[in-house]
Amino acid sequence: MANRIKLHPDIPHKKRVFELTDEILNGAVALIPTDSQYALVCDYKNKKGIDRIRQIRQLGKKDHLTVMCRSLEHVSTFAHLSDDNFKLIKRLIPGPYTFILPATRQVPRLLTHPKKRTVGIRVPDYPICLELIGELGRPLLAKTAILPGVENGHPADGDRTLYLSRFDNIVDVTVDNQQKLNSEQSTILDLTTDQPELLREGLGMNRLNEALALEGLSLNTPIEV
Repeated sequence: MANRIKLHPDIPHKKRVFELTDEILNGAVALIPTDSQYALVCDYKNKKGIDRIRQIRQLGKKDHLTVMCRSLEHVSTFAHLSDDNFKLIKRLIPGPYTFILPATRQVPRLLTHPKKRTVGIRVPDYPICLELIGELGRPLLAKTAILPGVENGHPADGDRTLYLSRFDNIVDVTVDNQQKLNSEQSTILDLTTDQPELLREGLGMNRLNEALALEGLSLNTPIEV
C-alpha cells in the first residue's frame, strides 16, 4: 500500500516535503500533482524507478520521458539551447509545457530517444513539484500518470478518490493535494528544428502564442499524437 502524503497545493508543508524527498532518494516511485495532470515521478538517476514507470505506462523505447526541472539553469544543463529556444523557454517557464530538445551528455541515455538523442524538459508552475525538486537537489523523471485500460485510471475520469486508489499497489508514495483532478494535459513543443512544432495542444496555448509573436517565431501546423 502506497504511503499517502497530504500537501497543500500552494503552501506545501516543509516537513512533509522532506519526507517525500527522503522517499525519492531511497528509490521510490511517487504519484504527484502538477500544474496539469498527475505525474509518475522518480529520481532521474533511478534506473529501476524509470523501468517501473515505463512498465506502468506500457511505454516503448521510443516514447519520450520528461526531465522535470526547477529552473532555466537546470534546463540548460540537460538540453542544448539555441538563442531562439532560450528566449522562448524563458518566457514560458514555469508553466504547463514540455519541450523536446537535443539532450546534453548530462542526460542518461535511458531518458533519451534512442535514435534522435532528444529529451523532454518540463518546468512546472506548481509549488509541490518545485519544492520537491529543490529539496532533492536535482531533477525528477516524470510521465503523466495514466493506467492504460484501467477504469478510473485516467485523470479525465474525474473521480479523485478512485483515481488515486488505482495506484495504491503500484507506486510507493501518493501525494494528495485534496483538489479536483485536472483533466487537461500540458502542451508539447518540439524545438529541435528552426521552427517550433506543436506535438500536442494543451494548457497555456494563449500564452504560447503571445510568446511566439514576441520572439518573431511561427508555429508548425499541429499534428495528432
